[in-house]
Amino acid sequence: MTDRITRSSPWGPLAVADAHLHFFSHHFFTTLISSAASQKPGLTLEAAGAHLGWQLPPHEPEKLAEIWVHELNRHGVFASALIASVPGDEGSVASAVRAYPDRFFAYAMINPRALTDGLPAAFSDVRVACLFPAMHGYSVQDECVRPVFEWAQSQKRAVFVHCGVLSVGIRKKLGLSSPFDMRFSNPIDLHAVALRYPEVPVIVPHFGAGYFRESLMLADQCSNIYLDTSSSNHWMRYQPGPVTLREVFRHALDVAGPKRLLFGTDSSFFPRGWHHTIFEDQAKALYEIGTSEADARAIFGENLVRILAA
Repeated sequence: MTDRITRSSPWGPLAVADAHLHFFSHHFFTTLISSAASQKPGLTLEAAGAHLGWQLPPHEPEKLAEIWVHELNRHGVFASALIASVPGDEGSVASAVRAYPDRFFAYAMINPRALTDGLPAAFSDVRVACLFPAMHGYSVQDECVRPVFEWAQSQKRAVFVHCGVLSVGIRKKLGLSSPFDMRFSNPIDLHAVALRYPEVPVIVPHFGAGYFRESLMLADQCSNIYLDTSSSNHWMRYQPGPVTLREVFRHALDVAGPKRLLFGTDSSFFPRGWHHTIFEDQAKALYEIGTSEADARAIFGENLVRILAA
């Protein structure tokens, strides 16, 4: 990652790495369609693609990775996470990263309740294990989660824990139910776990997705907590009184500092591709509150590389 592509920004050319990009592989789609059989009998991959208006991915994850490389080049993004967004799809992101090791970091969703003998073998190529407690119905403090953090500690990896409101857009668009349990969504549940594994970077996406105050409390108490800035951050609607992105960044910088914020877009599908307006909105907000060029470089790329490229 030495020859970094740069994109324009209010500070001038900026090396950008995206910490939150979903890799909707062919295996992801076939798994989703299979799991939807009871709700949507007869739903096919082609019918889902037509209903969504999305470009379906090629069978080979390496070819989808190539599409993303061209897309990120077009926008001046030098690296990104690739998130395998269903359990069991870690092989797709592993293949993508092997094809383009200087461009991608493999993230993979895992359901610790389904583990019987440690993490799958394909996790040897994964940099970040992604936990979705509300989706899979467990507390991050449960004993079943321990092997994930033990793996991260021993392999010098990171753990991503989705907190707050969880809305899976593709399920909603296809008319599929999302029986998630928000009892397991509070970032405060991470406190004891993060303290137990102080060398493991723990990433909380979307500023806590509605649990912003709790995420800041957690980050203040645990120096290994990182906040991912991704998505349009619609959770701001839940805050008391009008809240702007500028205020969110100001508070996050006051508590966590610039070295523990990870820029992300939550990009996922084509033809939309890389969600450049997320970058533009966040860059504008940070610039308007007086963020220095050095801190912008950290947030928009350096922090992600520092914690994952070692």
